[in-house]
Amino acid sequence: MKSQIARIALSLLTTALVLCLSACGNKDNNKAVTQVAAKVGSAEITVYQINEVLSHTNTAGASPQAAQAMNREVLEKLIDQQLAVDQATEKKFHRSPEVVSQIEAARREILARAFMQNIASALPKPTPEELKKYYTQNPQLFSERRVFNVQEIVLPTAPGVAEQLRGYASASKPIEEAAAWLKGQNIKFDGGSATRAAEQIPLELLAQMHALKDGQSLVIETPQSITLLRVTSSQISPVAEAAALPRIEQFLTNQRASEAVAANIKQLRADTKITYMGDFANPEDTPAAASAATPAVPVAQPAIAAGDTSKTTIEKGVAGLK
Repeated sequence: MKSQIARIALSLLTTALVLCLSACGNKDNNKAVTQVAAKVGSAEITVYQINEVLSHTNTAGASPQAAQAMNREVLEKLIDQQLAVDQATEKKFHRSPEVVSQIEAARREILARAFMQNIASALPKPTPEELKKYYTQNPQLFSERRVFNVQEIVLPTAPGVAEQLRGYASASKPIEEAAAWLKGQNIKFDGGSATRAAEQIPLELLAQMHALKDGQSLVIETPQSITLLRVTSSQISPVAEAAALPRIEQFLTNQRASEAVAANIKQLRADTKITYMGDFANPEDTPAAASAATPAVPVAQPAIAAGDTSKTTIEKGVAGLK
């Protein structure tokens, strides 16, 4: 009888221990999976908010200790932010016209960006064949990449000046002679020198510069300015295909996104009635057409890291030019 009672007691004790351990385990699990990192008054700061902030920070290669420290730092900043938000709300700052306007502007920007990102995310990635084709078709950026040391003179557009400067350029005369002529004509200009790698030069200009030998010059005209640019020296600094392909992929991805967004906006403009009002009532005075054709996502040529020679070092006011 006593042994039977002992067995029953042992069974009850074992069951109690199991339940106790199970409860402790559930508490630990709840602690592990909770999404609330802190409470500030009645407001909650979540792990999602911390992760959202960290998603815009480069945390690659961070040790577990460093990652934990970053999490803690972000949490503390979010706590400070929440305290400020609570005070602003208590003082009814969120009802002031200025703040309401800023909130609406931020909302519009976020929604527009989400729309553009949605378009971009649906596009196919460039194929390996397309990446290699771009590498082959742009030797001036890769296999024949150069780093240019240049001198330049820049001045506002003026009648007859471009033709005169082309004469200096075609004769490969020193840029100082052009500067002296401009001074003699009392024409104001800015002068300077710079070191620019191929990827730091606009694509439409790079082909012309790539064709120049050291000591040669060219004249660049825009509706607003004239530039006399002389290549004083250059160095070949090629980029291997393996190093270039990841940057080319990013460039082509951005370019496609830009073109797709621009085409979509252009179609939306065509499908939507847009009425200009007030001072903007005359559509001819607005850059609507140009805006519709301009990519909404900035596009730049591939940035190729190839050592310190690719860094721009601009030296303004070269002696003797001004």
